[in-house]
Amino acid sequence: MTTEKPNPEGGRTAGSATAARPPHEGEAARATRDIADVPAVEVITTAAVHLMSAAAVKCGLAEGPGAREYLDLDEARRLISALAGLVTAAAPDLGSQHAAPLRDGLKSLQLAFREASVVADPPGQGPGEKLTGSVV
Repeated sequence: MTTEKPNPEGGRTAGSATAARPPHEGEAARATRDIADVPAVEVITTAAVHLMSAAAVKCGLAEGPGAREYLDLDEARRLISALAGLVTAAAPDLGSQHAAPLRDGLKSLQLAFREASVVADPPGQGPGEKLTGSVV
């Protein structure tokens, strides 16, 4: 009978009776437990905030002297449309307490996009407006 020796990386040593686990397996299990503890509202809100932040940067709203160099309205359009889809789909489950600030942020980004754009989209044709309605 072989004795199992603990390995600081989470697996077993080469002489153990069980197969060695990859060192990242324990980390993956820990991450899964961590994710399982997070409420869906928080996951959705976090995803929305990431989309908002990326869209703001692509609309040229980043802080600092070089902020305009990140302006990319094609990318901003995609991000804002994705955000509109997420907010519209999730709003009934989020409740007004969480959905209202996300809608406000989305509308602000839609207006910032229109302001940054050289060629104006017709009303209702801006990023995400097929889902939210016109912002002008």
